[in-house]
Amino acid sequence: MHNYFNQLRQNFKNFETNIIDHDSSLESAVLIPLLNINNTIYVLFQVRSKNISTQPGEISFPGGKKEPSDHDFKQTAIREACEELGIDADNIEVIRKMNIFVAPFNIIIHPYLGIIKDFSKIDINEDEVDHIFLVPLSYFFETSPDIYSSNVSILPDKNFPFELINKGENYDFKTGIYNIFFYKYNGYVIWGITAKIMNDFINQCNKLDCKLDK
Repeated sequence: MHNYFNQLRQNFKNFETNIIDHDSSLESAVLIPLLNINNTIYVLFQVRSKNISTQPGEISFPGGKKEPSDHDFKQTAIREACEELGIDADNIEVIRKMNIFVAPFNIIIHPYLGIIKDFSKIDINEDEVDHIFLVPLSYFFETSPDIYSSNVSILPDKNFPFELINKGENYDFKTGIYNIFFYKYNGYVIWGITAKIMNDFINQCNKLDCKLDK
């Protein structure tokens, strides 16, 4: 048994932590794209094409599902941004991976904060993107999102083995609250996961004192 402990030490030496059950979730990556235009910092958002099957017409960051050819989620974020915005990878500077978003509906998103160096080179892929728009970063520092709560509960399948657990069908499963965020800007409604990722970025900026110059 002592040798087994040595085996554990050796085998787990380079182990990298991950999220439990991540293999059963849809994992993707997004880029939070910042731009400097005439000394004003903007955040780029895209309106998804109305012809795609997943969330047509909704507002999102560039991003998508990790492909087997992607070495990591950073490469996923860069590749998807290049495909959707029609830019080259050398037009993107990734600053840092941000907090991972885990949804209660089997979705995990890995956001990356990045800079698009040359806005003039954007040539959107109209098969995936209807159009893009820019929001001054200052708006998010000055504006708190509207937040609405939703209840999250466990609904066991009809074949769930209640006989194996204490209290059976009367078991008191834990419930939770899932907050849904909304930003409204010039007729656009930025909401849901995109708004939550944006809000978390702003919260981290405030914690780290990354304020905009007035």
